[in-house]
Amino acid sequence: MTRFKLNPVAVCTVLFVCISFLVQPGAFANVRLPALLTDHMVLQQKTTINLWGWADPGEQIAVIPGWDQKKYTVKADAKGNWLLKVKTLTAGGPYTLSFQGKNTINITDVYLGEVWLCSGQSNMNFTVAKDSASSWSNGVVNAEETIKKANVPGIRMFTVERKVGQEPMDDVSGSWKVCDPQTVGRFSAVGYFFGRELYDQIHVPVGLISSSWGGTPAESWTRKSVLENDVELNEILKRYDQGLAKQTVSAGSNKSPYKLYNAMIHPLSTYTIKGAIWYQGESNADRAYQYRKLFPAMVESWREEWKQGDFPFYFVQISPHKSQNPEIREAQLLSMQHMKNTGMVVTTDNGDSSNIHPRNKELVGKRLALWALNKDYGRSERVASGPIYKSMKVEGDQVRIYFELPGKSGLAAQGDLKEFTIAGADQVFHPAKARIDQNSVVVWSDDLKNPVAVRFAWRNIPKPNLYNAAGLPASPFRTDNWKTPTQGLN
Repeated sequence: MTRFKLNPVAVCTVLFVCISFLVQPGAFANVRLPALLTDHMVLQQKTTINLWGWADPGEQIAVIPGWDQKKYTVKADAKGNWLLKVKTLTAGGPYTLSFQGKNTINITDVYLGEVWLCSGQSNMNFTVAKDSASSWSNGVVNAEETIKKANVPGIRMFTVERKVGQEPMDDVSGSWKVCDPQTVGRFSAVGYFFGRELYDQIHVPVGLISSSWGGTPAESWTRKSVLENDVELNEILKRYDQGLAKQTVSAGSNKSPYKLYNAMIHPLSTYTIKGAIWYQGESNADRAYQYRKLFPAMVESWREEWKQGDFPFYFVQISPHKSQNPEIREAQLLSMQHMKNTGMVVTTDNGDSSNIHPRNKELVGKRLALWALNKDYGRSERVASGPIYKSMKVEGDQVRIYFELPGKSGLAAQGDLKEFTIAGADQVFHPAKARIDQNSVVVWSDDLKNPVAVRFAWRNIPKPNLYNAAGLPASPFRTDNWKTPTQGLN
């Protein structure tokens, strides 16, 4: 990205306003801004954004954005809340925003660019550098080299302080950090590599809001009313209430339903974003069938909260690990297939059977960025997905599998195909042979006549080798709908 230079006139303006702020008698009274609206922030370009805060009831606030130098005014309501909608221009900066009421607040080093929310559990929370206070956050592969090359001031990250909220909260704690070798070590690694790929490809500032917490289930990130108003999801609240009564769970636990939503999502929802990336699911594997409904409900609750329509939501399918069953991957695949404007990154080639935190976060971040580049930034030549199961056809003693092949990328394999199994009406699966036949895969077993179902990579630690020509792995799948171990669990 071309470095943006600060106009000398703008410098004088900033100094004048800052001096006025220091000498003003009521400088520290009344007008207050949320933590997100601070120095170094990135605001979404070419749209209408929200600027908001608090003041005395009835107080009039003037806002002067540096990109157009116009004065916008808004009056605080009876509770002291105010919100102003302002149009932004094409990416650029740095700018200053001035907020003037009975006091004046200036925000400096503001850029217009692309803003993405990065959320989930520990694999999103996992930092670029090793966290000396953690037993599991061991830093990414080639961390030293990554950190040395991270002098990228066009990327900024706001890391939300981890909190639990009994009720929806108005604000979070945190601050925007400019990406450089001194700060990037504490960045979410998946978020950083996602943002870095966007920055390198579209050449505009990228703002990343990281809000994640290890070991947390999806219900912790879901609005309470969503859980209450669905008969099946309400079972989560019943189970939680029973846990409280038996004192097996604390009301302040980060695994409590809806309370991370209250403290770490709701307060962000006024900030205009481009979309969200998500890495979570490990903590819902024991109730994976329920995740089919829970995860889409969570996504839709976020979209309702932001009031930005079906904004892009891209997520990571759970990697192979001894504790992660194939049902959770299926629930994620079905979610992508049934939700608008979503995309899923397959990571069957990035697992570690004994470590649930694979260190190659660059692969994950870049694959997430493929979805954004393809769907949101006009890079249709960037294939975003590997083969996705579409349908099957029995041909004698063989089964032919058809796939959705985004970008007409074709099928490819590294050696003989592995991880296919096949079953008859008795629902007993046998190891199968498989071969690529143009854009389909033919599956069979010499031990089975009259096949009716095929499964691919259907185990906790699969090692499949079916890809597309773009080098992206096929998602695990099954052609049957036979009952699975977590079906019926609430």
